[in-house]
Amino acid sequence: MNKNNSSRGRQAGRNSNPRNKKQFNTRNKKSSNTSNKSSEDKGIRLNKYISNSGICSRREADTYIEHGSITVNGQLMTEMGYKVQPGDEVRFDGTLISMEQKRYILLNKPKNYITTMEDDRGRKTVMELVGNATKERIYPVGRLDRNTTGLLLFTNDGELAKKLTHPKHNVRKLYHASLDKKLALSDLEKLRGDVVIEGKRVFIDAVSYVEGEKKTEVGIEIHSGRNRIVRKIFDHVGYHVTKLDRVIFAGLTKKNLPRGRYRELTQQEINNLKML
Repeated sequence: MNKNNSSRGRQAGRNSNPRNKKQFNTRNKKSSNTSNKSSEDKGIRLNKYISNSGICSRREADTYIEHGSITVNGQLMTEMGYKVQPGDEVRFDGTLISMEQKRYILLNKPKNYITTMEDDRGRKTVMELVGNATKERIYPVGRLDRNTTGLLLFTNDGELAKKLTHPKHNVRKLYHASLDKKLALSDLEKLRGDVVIEGKRVFIDAVSYVEGEKKTEVGIEIHSGRNRIVRKIFDHVGYHVTKLDRVIFAGLTKKNLPRGRYRELTQQEINNLKML
């Protein structure tokens, strides 16, 4: 055996599984490694697989893995970075789980519902309104406060949800605000551009009177996701919002969607969201 072949042989030995001491031809070993690497690249991390099954969040999945609740192909799996491959059988506490189909539900939220998965004070939540929409575990994208009505999206697509809530993507949100008194033109001008709310700058994309309505009715477009930010903007110039309705979210509208009802997004709407 020449020196080069000997070196490759020792290298293959170091890379082999310590539980498998069989000797393999160097060429075959290299091919096997390439195949395994390719397979791993196509897999999905175990915690994400569990999360996508609708059982829990990805962070909670890490805890379940660590505590020995997960088996893969009948073997206890505590390796956080394991990638589930096509054909793998994953079980949670003995129950077979599988990846969920992605779902996208649009709700026209009524008043007096809070945007949360559950409430320990017994208040009504938006989840009660979409409870029969799908068997998959969906959750709201962003928030609307209890007294704000209008468009609220639900999904189990974590990547899209993160994209739609991050300010850098400038997702369009248009609100119809009803004020306690007529908005003076001088105050309207103050809101064009940016304002400082609680020490932080908020950029207002557009603001104007609602055409054909009283001067108490104002349309305002923002992409900030801060809590109760529209109400705080008008408070800043001395007005109280009596009604607030989100009429456009990420290009989605309330057309043919009565208050309190929901519908699934069309494939075209889903495609549009993913291109934002």
